Amino acid sequence: MRKILALALAFTMVLSMAACSTTKKDDPSAKSEGVMTYKEYVAAELDSEVVIEAYVQAKQSWWEDKATVYAQDGDGAYFLYNMACSETDYGKLTQGTKIKVTGYKSEWAGEVEIIDASFEIMDGSYVAPATDVTALLGKEELVDHQNQFAAFKGLTVEASKDADGNEVAFLYNWDGSGQDGDDLYFQASLNGETYTFTVESYLCDKTTDVYAAVKALEIGEKIDMEGFLYWYEGVNPHITSVTKAK
Repeated sequence: MRKILALALAFTMVLSMAACSTTKKDDPSAKSEGVMTYKEYVAAELDSEVVIEAYVQAKQSWWEDKATVYAQDGDGAYFLYNMACSETDYGKLTQGTKIKVTGYKSEWAGEVEIIDASFEIMDGSYVAPATDVTALLGKEELVDHQNQFAAFKGLTVEASKDADGNEVAFLYNWDGSGQDGDDLYFQASLNGETYTFTVESYLCDKTTDVYAAVKALEIGEKIDMEGFLYWYEGVNPHITSVTKAK
């Protein structure tokens, strides 16, 4: 009887602990006092000070105590450019880390970003799923997802022209002037329209799987991709994954 009672109590405690774990799950859309919602951030004027809370999704680079980071909350995404950051703190910015950022909203070549920023690490964690934006390619609504982690499915690899006029599946740099280790540029089409995609070498260098995958692309094959919906004179996704379309 005591054994049965003990097992029942233990089971009750497990259920109770599970319930506590569920209720403590971080809400990626919740904000602390004085912190902007994503909607308020979007509405803020350029060059105005902004205070946001978001979760690190990827780190692009660190140099001279400045970090460039892709971040996201439950409603939208942010590009944090050259944010003040020690090398030690940069190591703490793992995927999912929650940070509070104070900086200035800016725009460069269509890319809305936060500059001259500082940050503090907070409790909480969130990794955003890839939002499928395939159907939005070529549409104005795509910009509403700027900087988000996104998926593109069922696109066809198109030919690019290298410096000698040869048709190739990818280029080192946008004009083919680079070499192994530089950014990779490639084109893929959907419904008769062709779009340009980039493997940003600071984000995904030549040792990464995606860098190797793009170098192995063949013109005409169908692929699925994931990456960050960066903007440069129009949509310019920074791709982090390429696989053959299912």
